[in-house]
Amino acid sequence: MSYLKSKWIEIAPKLMDKFNYKNIMEVPKIVKIVVNRGIGDATVDPKAVEKTGEELNLITGQKPLFIKAKKSIASFKVRKGMVIGAKVTLRGKKMDEFFEKLVNVALPRIRDFKGLSRKSFDGRGNYTFGIEEQLIFPEIEYDKVDKIRGFDISIITTAKTDEEAESLLELLGLPFEKKVVRKSS
Repeated sequence: MSYLKSKWIEIAPKLMDKFNYKNIMEVPKIVKIVVNRGIGDATVDPKAVEKTGEELNLITGQKPLFIKAKKSIASFKVRKGMVIGAKVTLRGKKMDEFFEKLVNVALPRIRDFKGLSRKSFDGRGNYTFGIEEQLIFPEIEYDKVDKIRGFDISIITTAKTDEEAESLLELLGLPFEKKVVRKSS
């Protein structure tokens, strides 16, 4: 059984109690994870596109889709049709493996990590956060990295509210910042 499915079976009763769901099918799940990187230095360094493709492929186990500019912007030295980003959409087994690696291996390797922000929900139960460097993933070899590049990770859930999504992700093991409790005087 997959990591996410076994964790979900474990936490589903807790979520049913907390949010008064009447049916197990109402309990939110993770639908997909999107890993996205803008390649701003592609205008200066043509190898940045190639390197990004290799790194995203190593990290996610899936070949990225390259995003091209829709129009030219002279001030950014971008021409229409030029590659300006890359993204990978993970579902099923690859999503499961990536989430497990993210929670158990990558995030704990971040220096001075205090937890992910609770403010990054979109209002519809989806969560997006940024990773500042690709080196936290064990597949990336330090010696082969030409430049530190970050990327964004979006976790799309079936939750209807941010509160439901936050509870789901927290119970699945995503490390959030500790809630600050202020004492009233």
